[in-house]
Amino acid sequence: MTEAGENAGAAETRRVRVVLVDDHRMFRTGVQAEIGETDRTGVEVVGEAADVDQAVTVITATRPEVVLLDVHLPGGGGVEVLRRCAPLMAAAVNPVRFLALSVSDAAEDVIGVIRGGARGYVTKTITGTDLVDSVFRVQDGDAVFSPRLAGFVLDAFASTDAPPVDEDLDRLTQREREVLRLIARGYAYKEIAKQLFISVKTVESHVSAVLRKLQLSNRHELTRWATARRLV
Repeated sequence: MTEAGENAGAAETRRVRVVLVDDHRMFRTGVQAEIGETDRTGVEVVGEAADVDQAVTVITATRPEVVLLDVHLPGGGGVEVLRRCAPLMAAAVNPVRFLALSVSDAAEDVIGVIRGGARGYVTKTITGTDLVDSVFRVQDGDAVFSPRLAGFVLDAFASTDAPPVDEDLDRLTQREREVLRLIARGYAYKEIAKQLFISVKTVESHVSAVLRKLQLSNRHELTRWATARRLV
């Protein structure tokens, strides 16, 4: 067999064991369908979880090579999963590596999980082919980011100054912040519902909560508020 043939054979037999962590079952099902055909992709999905406690239990039990981790989860979010799985990430043999996969492209979310120990961060707009490639790169120890997100990390780690605390923003839950950003970008309620895998009624409830907490009257004021804080 030629060297090229040997390399092709090695690529074909390569495998990676993955756990999916996301609180939306439909999204997990979609990712499983997109990347989980092991004979085609080399990815074997060995477990799923919908919240922090489930994630820690499944990851500890299966010891995957890579975890695809949503940032916003019931029970404390992706950062809490990373904190509780720190010994697995630090293992000398077969460490568990994390790749954040989220709808959010906010700098604070990216920086938070990278500081927590994730090897990379990609958004849910990524294609199945690119996601498979990212999983294998993380397995190899590479850092992987969606194109514009790497700049957030470089800026954050280059700066020695702690970011100022925004008391108004701190009043909002993670989900409310997601809805806020999408509203500020001009998304309609139906588009936000589709993007976040929630109902239109839930979007309306989040918008009402954001307006009340920030003491704003309408989405136009909300957009100006978000733009002034460079959240868009």
